[in-house]
Amino acid sequence: MDVKDGIARSISDSSPAHYIVKVQSFSLLTKNSIERYESGEFQAGGYKWKLVLHPSGNKNKNVKDHVSLYLALDEATSLQPGWEIYVDFRLFLHDQNKDTYLVVQDVIGNERRFHKLKVEWGFDQFIPLKDFNDGSKGYLVDDTCAFGAEVFVCRERSKDKGESLVMVKDAITYKHIWEVTNFSKLDSEFCLSKPFNAGNYKWNMKLYPKGKGDGLGSYLSLYLALAEPTTLPQGSRIYAQILLRILDQKQVKHHFGKANYWFSASSHENGSSRFILLSNFNSQYLGYLVKDNCTVEAEVTILGMVGALS
Repeated sequence: MDVKDGIARSISDSSPAHYIVKVQSFSLLTKNSIERYESGEFQAGGYKWKLVLHPSGNKNKNVKDHVSLYLALDEATSLQPGWEIYVDFRLFLHDQNKDTYLVVQDVIGNERRFHKLKVEWGFDQFIPLKDFNDGSKGYLVDDTCAFGAEVFVCRERSKDKGESLVMVKDAITYKHIWEVTNFSKLDSEFCLSKPFNAGNYKWNMKLYPKGKGDGLGSYLSLYLALAEPTTLPQGSRIYAQILLRILDQKQVKHHFGKANYWFSASSHENGSSRFILLSNFNSQYLGYLVKDNCTVEAEVTILGMVGALS
């Protein structure tokens, strides 16, 4: 075995286990301006692959006087975000005079990592054209040659298979006040406050004037919601203490609820479907609704955050 610059070259009596590309009239590839040839797909290690041949060198890498040969992952677009495949592969060239194979590979233990942004690995200088074209060496005989590949998937992993929980020391409480006017004229299922900032996130208060869920028809329902849940990175969660309050404008006997919740892209709204009885809210003797207006407050304290491991 000859090892140079991290690349090992050896001779094998065994043909490649996974795929062979036989090329007849090899010289016509370059004459017909085929600078890059992709083989059909083949399967190995549970994935689909292709051989990629540059008959006169990879021009994109300014390779001259060599044949360039690569292994390409054919289904990279189907990989889940963050997934990586570690592969040990060998590329072959048939010596037709001796019926053996030149085997070119990275040095043992140097696996190649395939992922969405890197789908192709191989050898810019697979073999010098001088040696390839020398009939005595047996690689190109009667303008015919054969390349091959063996592909062994060593391991697979997801870069996102973990999370980091950060609890907030000396957490800050953010307060927002929302004046709701013309309450009796609210005819939609719910109404939203303007977005407000708490921590590094935007929030809305969400009021259901006729109730929601098991509070429908008898209660006013009140929630806190992430204003832009779809912008949260995958796997992110926010642990927050929230206090929602409707002010008593007469006797200062405010009605409130307080709880801790996890917020995420899939669970972005938390609160109470039975926040206050509509009969109490609408009572003229109580001060929650005065001149058809009410005041709602939210206090938000970010206690912790979960994100994917980087």
